[in-house]
Amino acid sequence: MDTAKFNNLAEFMDRFKDEETCLRHFESIRFKNGDYCPHCAYGKIHRFKDGRRFRCARCKQDFTLKTGTIFGESKIPLRKWFIAIYLLTTSPKGISSIQLAKQVGVTQKTAWSMDHRIRKAMKGGKDLLSGTIEADETYVGGKETNKHKSKRVKGTQGRNTKTKTAIMGMVERGGKVVADVVPNVRCKTLDPKIREYVAEGSRVYTDELMSYAKLGDLYPHEMVKHSQEEYVRGNVHTNSIESFWALFKRGYRGTYHQMSRKHLQRYIDEFAFRWNIRGNMDEVFAHLMQNTGKTGKMSYETLIA
Repeated sequence: MDTAKFNNLAEFMDRFKDEETCLRHFESIRFKNGDYCPHCAYGKIHRFKDGRRFRCARCKQDFTLKTGTIFGESKIPLRKWFIAIYLLTTSPKGISSIQLAKQVGVTQKTAWSMDHRIRKAMKGGKDLLSGTIEADETYVGGKETNKHKSKRVKGTQGRNTKTKTAIMGMVERGGKVVADVVPNVRCKTLDPKIREYVAEGSRVYTDELMSYAKLGDLYPHEMVKHSQEEYVRGNVHTNSIESFWALFKRGYRGTYHQMSRKHLQRYIDEFAFRWNIRGNMDEVFAHLMQNTGKTGKMSYETLIA
C-alpha cells in the first residue's frame, strides 16, 4: 500500500488529483490482505469492467468499495471524503461542520454527517497502557453561573452530573491517551476503567479524589493534593492528562462550542486519535484510511435518532 506522505494540503491535493486516483488508493487499502466480500466475507470476488463494482463469487451480491465502510453508499465523491479526512485529522482543535462544508463544497448537514462518520473510524483499540500512567477526570457542560437565573439548576456544584457529563482519561507518559464518557466519578465506575486499560505493575498517579483510593491494591499509586495547592511532587503529577484536557476544552469552546451528550464520545475519540499520532503527521491519513474499511457503515438516520 502507498503510505502517502504529505507536508501540506497542496501536496495532498497533487497526490489525489482526481476520483480515479482516490478509488485506486482506497482499493489498495481495503483489499490489502486479499479480496473479500463485505456481505459474506468470502475470499473470491469478480470485478466489473468499470473497476468500481464487484460481485461475490458465492453469495452473488454486488457491492462497491464503499459498501460496509464509513462511506456507506454515499454519493459524495471519494475525493471529497479524502479532503474531509485530511482536514479533520490535521486540525489540532478540530474543524466545525460549517467550516468543513465550505472547504469541501457540501452542505452543512452533509458535512456534519461526514464529520461523525470519520470520527467513528478514529475510535482507538484496547491496547493496554503501561509504565507511568496519569489518570484524571473532567466535565463537559455549561456553568450554571453563565445561565439565566430562571434556568439555573440547584445542587450542580463540584462533581455533580445533573447538568454536566463526566469524562475519565488516562495517559501513558510519552505515549497514548484513552478517554471515555462515564456516568459518574464514583469508585465503582473509575476503578474498573483503570483496571481495564492499565497493565498490572504500572505506576499510577492521580489527584486526591477518593474514588482512586483502592488503586493501591493493584498498582503502585501516588496522589498530588490539588486542594492543598500541590501540583508536582518530584515525579508525581497529572500534568500530561491535564494537557490533553486543555487541548480538548480549547477545541470545545473555540471550534465546536457545544457537544451533545449523545455524540460526546466520538468527539473525545477525535481528540484522542490526534493526540496518539502527534509528531507523526505523515502517516495520519494512511492510518485513518485503514480504519475506514473496518468500522462499518453509519447512516444519517442513526446519527439523528
